[in-house]
Amino acid sequence: MKKYDSINVIPFIDVMLVLLAMVLTTASFIDDSQLDIRLPEARAGAPLARGERIEIAMDEHEQFYVDGQQTRWAALENFLDGVEKETSIVLIIDEAAPFKPFVNVIDELQSRRLDKLSLQTRTVD
Repeated sequence: MKKYDSINVIPFIDVMLVLLAMVLTTASFIDDSQLDIRLPEARAGAPLARGERIEIAMDEHEQFYVDGQQTRWAALENFLDGVEKETSIVLIIDEAAPFKPFVNVIDELQSRRLDKLSLQTRTVD
């Protein structure tokens, strides 16, 4: 019988790297709880389309967020200038938010012909 002086750990490392790659590609790291937004209720609603989309959020204090990153109104307008017309946009508006800034966001989207728009709500049972 042949005596081994060391253990070959390369196959073990290869298996662990494959498992790590599988976990990282299938796990969802999106944390929806980072924004303190209470969604309005709706009885009828369709599930949001998956794929490439931009999320524009506004909390009750009129703070704007683009894909989770806080932004100012002027920066939001500049950002919208570079958005393709085919891009889906999801509006996440707090139910206690003032109506006027919401109308301003809709107006900015319409002026740029960004009409693939969805509103995120929570469903009522």
